[in-house]
Amino acid sequence: MTIINETATERLIWTLRDYRTLVGQELLHHARQPANIAWQVGTPVVMVLLFVYVFGSAMDVTGQGAGVDYVDYAMPGMFAMTMVFGLMNTAVAVAHAKEKGFIDRVRAMPMASSAVVVGRGLGDTVSAMLDLTVLACIALLIGWRSDGGPPATLAAFGLLLLLRFSLIWVGVWLGLCLKNTESAGNLFAVVFPVAMISSVFTPPHLMPSWLGTISAWNPVSSTATAIRELFGNPVSAGGSWPETHAVAAAIMFPMVITALFLPLAVRRFTALKH
Repeated sequence: MTIINETATERLIWTLRDYRTLVGQELLHHARQPANIAWQVGTPVVMVLLFVYVFGSAMDVTGQGAGVDYVDYAMPGMFAMTMVFGLMNTAVAVAHAKEKGFIDRVRAMPMASSAVVVGRGLGDTVSAMLDLTVLACIALLIGWRSDGGPPATLAAFGLLLLLRFSLIWVGVWLGLCLKNTESAGNLFAVVFPVAMISSVFTPPHLMPSWLGTISAWNPVSSTATAIRELFGNPVSAGGSWPETHAVAAAIMFPMVITALFLPLAVRRFTALKH
């Protein structure tokens, strides 16, 4: 019995070491790609300038006039959208690793079979935290503030990471299913409309009714609305269930996405062995 326990303990230690190795490899690879870092940092800056200062001046989201409090409305949406765009980074990285044979080399080594998938997930979560830190600094520079207090503010960032964590498994599954890196890069044509047809920049009630319904039930809208409530920022008025129970929806939708795509990603990774 003692021998079995020691074996199980050693196996757990080796598995955790494998996770640490893969996470370290992902972060080191990320640090050695300055172009990717510039893209991840530069894109939010461009989006803030475009939507807040160009389109935002004509947007009345609070009923108090065009442009009033639009920065406080748009920045939480920008946080949520950045988490959604991270899906493409995951898919491209997984497709690149598969295309270049990195996954095959890892499988040929005496490592835990789950190390690649789990290492990818943990590495991307750390990367998402860095993205949020950079974007929060930009938001503070242009005047955005959280009036919800430290616990609510931390809870809001926790919901953002929960959304990103759930979408990691969508990205891993897509990266394993697609043929190559080029195909993964084309996901932008799908992810961009999903992110835009939401309450990120425009309240659903200002859209045509059918489009507003889609927007209100978009998981991105739920997270954006929930963190607006927690930050104490302006919230769009709406009567749908996700809008009136935004925090519950922002927890439920990512859990459903994780429950669906985590098994699919693991199953797809396992199928690569055969």
